Amino acid sequence: MSSVALPPSSPSPRLFGPAASMALLAGILVTFLAASSAPTPLYGVYREAWGFSPIMLTVVFGIYAFSLLLALLTVGSLSDHIGRRKVLLGALALELVSMLLFIVADSVSWLIAARILQGLATGAATSSLGAAMLDVSRTRGSLVNSVAPIVGMAVGALGASILVQFAPWPMHLVFVLLVALFVAQAAATRYLPETVSPQAGAWASLRPKVRVPRQARGALLRVAPVDIAVWALGGFYLSLGPTLARLVTGHQAPMTGGLLVFALTISGAASILVFRNSPGRFTMTLGAIALIIGISITLTGVHGGGVYPFFLGTVVSGVGFGSAFLGALRTVLPTAEAHERAGLMAAFYVLSYLAMSVPAMAAGAAVGAIGLIATTDIYGGAIIVLSAIALLGAYGTRVAASRVAA
Repeated sequence: MSSVALPPSSPSPRLFGPAASMALLAGILVTFLAASSAPTPLYGVYREAWGFSPIMLTVVFGIYAFSLLLALLTVGSLSDHIGRRKVLLGALALELVSMLLFIVADSVSWLIAARILQGLATGAATSSLGAAMLDVSRTRGSLVNSVAPIVGMAVGALGASILVQFAPWPMHLVFVLLVALFVAQAAATRYLPETVSPQAGAWASLRPKVRVPRQARGALLRVAPVDIAVWALGGFYLSLGPTLARLVTGHQAPMTGGLLVFALTISGAASILVFRNSPGRFTMTLGAIALIIGISITLTGVHGGGVYPFFLGTVVSGVGFGSAFLGALRTVLPTAEAHERAGLMAAFYVLSYLAMSVPAMAAGAAVGAIGLIATTDIYGGAIIVLSAIALLGAYGTRVAASRVAA
């Protein structure tokens, strides 16, 4: 375990040892990602109240991904210069403002404003949290960084749907509770030990840097199809998934959509835990196969009106989601030197978040023209094709490697 440096300005550092620090950082990361998926079960409620179109729904979702990406590319390394705690406190403050905007929202314009601030806050928080956890423990930090965001999305979607269906103030209560959580976490963060010393270059670090090292380009090209498939799937489920679930099952309850997102994300988190020590090529191949099988079963449920195939396919797709993402990361990151990883990760994030937002927004536009079922067929077919391309690429690489070995 790496040592934790404590600058003189750290208030009462003895309150947090390494285990307590890791627990607080993990809890904050889970809460941020839970807040990011909490609006998903509410989209149906918002549409009924304010009457906006499916494309506007995906714009509300997509704008979050774009603003998160902007934050990652600009303030992603700021905590290396001014400290993890300062960036995290700023992100928590911005997230609190976004939660308050959700509470007072009375139109789709307010939702868009809230999602923009939420994306900026989440991008700033995830970069500083991820670095801080690696500072405390490289082994445990890597695992928590992989699992906690997906667990957070699962908890947020399911928890919000339960509150919307069974608790009072369906459009507000979940955000009131999140405000209370973030206030408590901000108070605790003030006493979190700082793990880096201030360094020069803070302003220069805000300049976006996206650079793929020459030796990493082949690996990034090989994982691109499955990475696009994974994040496009996530974007669809987090935006149009609840609407599709209500159509397929015939149940209009908010929990229907929440359970669908929960099924996808929790199975993804479980697959990361199960295959965390497996080789990158194996997990990526397994993920691509699971995506093909899972999407096929899901589409069978969509057309047969079968609730069980629909949710079973989602669970299998979730296994593909988690394992393919883990395999893609493990395939790409080792190809870069230490000083090249930040630029490579920036490129990987650009690819991932564009894949999460742009196809989902295109699907929202298509729903108005050809309907949700036809859009789902095309979208699912595209994910299957991308996964098949990834499989062919992995097979070609394996054949080439065996010929070189021979």
